Amino acid sequence: MEHDLSPSALAELRRPRPYPAVSVLTPTHRREPDNAGDPVRLRNAVAEAKKQLEQDPAVTRDRRMEVSRELDRALAEVDLTYAEDGLAIFAAPGEHQVWTLARSVPERVVLSDTFLTRNLVAAQAAERPFWVLSVAADRVTLWSGGAGRIVEDRTGGFPMDRPPLDFDPERQERIGDAPSTFRDENTRRFLRDADTEMGRVLRAHPRPLYVTGPQPALSVLEETGNTVRDAVLIPHGGLAHGTAEAVRQAVAPILDDEARGSVEDVARELDAARGRKDFAAGVDELWESAHTGRVRLLAVEENFKVTMREDGEHLLPAHDGDLDAREDIVDEIVEQCLETGADVRFVPDGALGEAEGIAGVLRY
Repeated sequence: MEHDLSPSALAELRRPRPYPAVSVLTPTHRREPDNAGDPVRLRNAVAEAKKQLEQDPAVTRDRRMEVSRELDRALAEVDLTYAEDGLAIFAAPGEHQVWTLARSVPERVVLSDTFLTRNLVAAQAAERPFWVLSVAADRVTLWSGGAGRIVEDRTGGFPMDRPPLDFDPERQERIGDAPSTFRDENTRRFLRDADTEMGRVLRAHPRPLYVTGPQPALSVLEETGNTVRDAVLIPHGGLAHGTAEAVRQAVAPILDDEARGSVEDVARELDAARGRKDFAAGVDELWESAHTGRVRLLAVEENFKVTMREDGEHLLPAHDGDLDAREDIVDEIVEQCLETGADVRFVPDGALGEAEGIAGVLRY
């Protein structure tokens, strides 16, 4: 199952497919007893997708059987042991993908010529993914974090291990002592190589970067590296050989401070926008502004969800299950704002007060 939505992965998902490209979305749960019904819910969703394929006169028998086989293969790959808050299955002729999301999604089946990506995009934005690079003289480890989770990542050749060096008695005799670990040229070269490798990862998967390690190692990277100059440096040794939980504990205070600062920044920007008359709030107003590219900053409370329907010009409240209901309208607004270059921030529930879950600053 896939989790990391890189720009290249998103571009590939949005590529037009031969009809039908099937998107199956279903909510999942991380823990008992809530997850007990997930297997049945998932099977029912896939069965509904096959039913729609059967009933669609635009789908030939051969194409229906091919896509149904891809749905079965995708279903076989799902491991609900690692479920998060939502699941997306994409199937088209000759291909399938399974994505797990750290944000709930509505139960939905869509047949189109592209896959439905807005829920993935919103989940990625809400998760606020980041990298942690843990360095030591003999090992550099990469960790992927977001939404309270950190796991080791083997992207781009990480972890990197430096081969052990042979002891050089003649060199020690000439110098009088072994060189300091981080003044040793082999160590410095090893850390420069790690910096270069991290640069490649960031170009493919841009995220905020945090670097942990003993202070001498961080100093070497600051002096000789390029990638870490925009990173947050955390003087904490031992994590290159440590556990994901140890890394999480080391970066948690910094992440918490940044999150509090971000919420305060958003509040100030929204207050200033009210005074300038470029403030917007509510799903209907922001839906229209998002689609015209007017939103510069979008703030969304983390668990804000609302079901709406379109009456031609505006959005009106609707009930889940209504034929014209838009159960993921918030995710649609998030995706559209990101597409037009807006800064999207997720804030704790209740942080937006009277704005009732969603607010923004307009460009004009």
